[in-house]
Amino acid sequence: MTKVFSWIGQVVLYAAFALFIGVFSHWPAYQHLPEDHALIKLSLIHHGQRLQECKKMTPEELAKLPPNMRAPMACPRERSPITVEVDIDGVAALRKTAQPSGLSRDGAASVYQRIEVPAGTHRLDVRLRDSMRTEGFDFERNEVLSLKPAQILVIDFSAEKGGITLQ
Repeated sequence: MTKVFSWIGQVVLYAAFALFIGVFSHWPAYQHLPEDHALIKLSLIHHGQRLQECKKMTPEELAKLPPNMRAPMACPRERSPITVEVDIDGVAALRKTAQPSGLSRDGAASVYQRIEVPAGTHRLDVRLRDSMRTEGFDFERNEVLSLKPAQILVIDFSAEKGGITLQ
């Protein structure tokens, strides 16, 4: 008799678990983006320029160093932070400065940001500064884009492709 009750209890628990999974797999409804909206993703990882130029070591400076440390050039490791600005239709959508990673501040700086916009035609202005200059930007890209509902536009940086890329 106890064996029958254990089988019935097991069936009831499995049915309750299946019902729980079934209900929460369809409810609440998840909507990635509101209808008639598109998404702009800024996702970049970039090494800023070095803060100081490499310097050629003199023979006297090299003689003071241990033999295993005698590199002909001394290059400081620290890199510049990167500053990114995104304007959509002339309105500032993003202003961000990312510091280089690493203990010596010699790694890449990374920026990730999602911007939801209404679908349609927009003017997109993207600027990036990866040097220590105080005014102006090292890279700029200006485009007029037509974004469809639920479209995702990715802004990235690729030195091989000439700078700021839109995909």
